[in-house]
This record gives sequence, C-alpha cells and structure tokens, in this order.
Amino acid sequence: MIRSGRWERRSAVAAGRIAAARAALADCRFCAHDCGVNRLAGEVGVCRAGAGPRVHLAQVEVADELELIPTFAIALSGCDLRCDFCITGAQSWNPLAGEIIPAAELATRAEAALAGGARTVMLLGGEPTIHLPFLLEVVAALPDEAKLVLKTNAHGSVVSRAFLHGLFDVWCADYKFGNDACAERLARVPNYTETVRENLLWAARQSDLIVRHLVMPGHVACCWAPVAEWLALHLPGVKVNLRSGFWPAWQARRHPELRGTVPDGEAARAREIAAEWDLNLVV
Repeated sequence: MIRSGRWERRSAVAAGRIAAARAALADCRFCAHDCGVNRLAGEVGVCRAGAGPRVHLAQVEVADELELIPTFAIALSGCDLRCDFCITGAQSWNPLAGEIIPAAELATRAEAALAGGARTVMLLGGEPTIHLPFLLEVVAALPDEAKLVLKTNAHGSVVSRAFLHGLFDVWCADYKFGNDACAERLARVPNYTETVRENLLWAARQSDLIVRHLVMPGHVACCWAPVAEWLALHLPGVKVNLRSGFWPAWQARRHPELRGTVPDGEAARAREIAAEWDLNLVV
C-alpha cells in the first residue's frame, strides 16, 4: 500500500495497528451490534468472545472459489451472527471451540502450505473481524507477497473497516438475506440489509470482491431475488458465487422451510434470476 508517497509493507501496516485494536477491545464496537462491552475485563457481547481467540481449523482447503484454491484456511471460533442453518454452528457459535495457536505458528504453517502449492491464505470464522487484534497479528506475521483473503459475513462496523483498510487482496463476503425480516428470524440480527450493503460497497473499493449467496429452500423470492437485483444495480460486474449446496445443518430444523435441501425448481429459478440480471457468476 502507499502512504505519504512511499510504499509501505502490509505486514508493517498491520503490526502498527495491533496496539490500537487491542485497546479497542475495552469498548468493543468491531461489528454492527455495537455492544460497547469491555472484553479486556471479561465482559461479553452478542458474539460471547473474550479478549483472545481460538482456532478451530488451520489447514489446506479446496472447497472455496476456484480462483482461490488451494487455500490455507485459518478459521477463528466465534461469530456475531446466530444463523440457525450454520454448517459450522458448533464452532461458529462457541468462541471457546478449538485451540489457542500463536499467530507466528499459524504464519509458519501458512508459509509451508504456500511453498507446497497453496495459492492463497484465507482468514475466516465463525467471523474473523470480531478478533481484530489477533487478525492483525496474523497478517503482520505473514509474507507480504502472500495473497490474502478475508472471508466475512459483512456485518463489520466502521471501526473494523478502519483497521482492515488495505490489508486483504480479496474480500469474500456473504450476502445471506434479501430483507431484514428473514435476517432477524434466521440469524437474530437487526438492520441487516443496510449494514451489509454499506460493507460491500466499501469492500469493492478496497480490493477484489467475491459475494457469496447460499440459496435456501423457500427463500429464492424473498432473499435471492432482492440480493441479485441490488448487486446488479449497485455493484455491476462483481463476482457472485451462487451456492446451491444448502444442507439442514445445526438448528435449521427450527424453521419448517429449512428442513430439507433446495428443490430443483427453486434452484433453477435462482439461476434464472441470475441470468435475468446478467450477474457475473463464478464457481
């Protein structure tokens, strides 16, 4: 990145933000819930996370977008959303899942994976932005030439965006719900639409952006259709991964329409909507 007319290494920029991010835990506003709790003193907000994270996965993965894989994935436990259909709900809802792994060790593993053929390093969760100080530690420890991907639910705040500015080559962001009612019912999150749209517009100015949407049974018209329309109108040409592998995981069965997979007719209609809006679909 460029600062004051000179190039500055990404690792140095990240390192320079760590202390401020740690201090911000005393009045945590890293996500749009804006809890304001003192995580340094043991207080917890919606995400239930403390001052330090645990890692529930650190390995090479090949289940992401083709342009990103193989990727060395570092998944931090805990999340600020409560999606009943979360396929990693046990880890994503529980910030105490997994193990404590120092940033330097994760960086060493990532470098080995890159040397062995991995193309990218992906930071994900749960939701990685609720652990911003540690996220910055990992970025600071990684090679500057590594291609870094942030996999996020796009529910971060202005505060988190300031810390993340300029650090990731790719933002891979979820746009899960097409309206606030579905977001409130299925993930217990208010004011979802405004928050996610603001973050996607910001991310598109920052880096390469991939928007993911998981087609859910019974939610093509209420969720995917408005998401597709908004992306076409406000982020034309953005890469969109329309994911069709919904599985009734975790607590999905609390909702009658989510007790099975996506019917063929709904999956076909989802693809038709993408074609109607001329979306740039990727896999």
